[in-house]
Amino acid sequence: MTNVAITGAAGRMGQTLVAAIAEHPDIRLTAAIEREGNDALGTDVGVIAGTGRNGVIITDDLAAAVSSFDVLIDFTAATATPRHIEICREHRKKMVIGTTGMSQEQVAALREAGRDIAIVYASNYSVGVNATFKLVEMAAQILGDGYDVEIIEAHHRHKIDAPSGTALSLGEAVCKALGRNLPDVATHGREGITGERDRASIGFHALRGGEIVGEHTVIFASAGERLEITHRAQSRMNFATGAVRAAAFVAGQETGVFDMQDVLGLNK
Repeated sequence: MTNVAITGAAGRMGQTLVAAIAEHPDIRLTAAIEREGNDALGTDVGVIAGTGRNGVIITDDLAAAVSSFDVLIDFTAATATPRHIEICREHRKKMVIGTTGMSQEQVAALREAGRDIAIVYASNYSVGVNATFKLVEMAAQILGDGYDVEIIEAHHRHKIDAPSGTALSLGEAVCKALGRNLPDVATHGREGITGERDRASIGFHALRGGEIVGEHTVIFASAGERLEITHRAQSRMNFATGAVRAAAFVAGQETGVFDMQDVLGLNK
């Protein structure tokens, strides 16, 4: 049995993770963490998540809870995750990280922590999205440089980073197939007199509104045809289920940084 803690436990993703863990036979929730001052502090996290009392009380002190868990699942924010990594590294606790919007320096620190602990770090934990990454890479390999590539993503109005981490990963999949460097070719939106499109560029367009869980479309367009590969998330549960699957995977690793392609055996 693997003991798991959740940060951001009272948030929408945190509550979904609580529900997903409750359905897993080999994962047990033993700690729930929220930020200081959160209204849910002191409350049974099962009550917050609507799964019924489970005896896990929400606290604001991750360091004090380290003895109670083996793996931390962290879907919080770039302002919080680096500190969580430091604590887990110090106490040799494994991690599943779904936080997006981290800087290059923060990601570098995450990868450095992988020298001491095992971490699964992915932009998206949906099994369907990870299949989409592979499909997009295959399409780019088949179509080659003769097609313009545009990526459109849509999320709820509360999302704080753009483009989404998943959209960037889709761009990386295209670049991997075509031998491009994403920072050199990414174009984020267009306005004014932009001139003719650079054939090597990859366009990113972010929509925000309502309660859209997550939608991503990669468009390959040529003079004579257009291929579109789309993934639409209808519930956060698919992300949570994948994250719990990643927790079971990382529990069996010693050190290193892995992604969902590793969890699903797609990197073999």
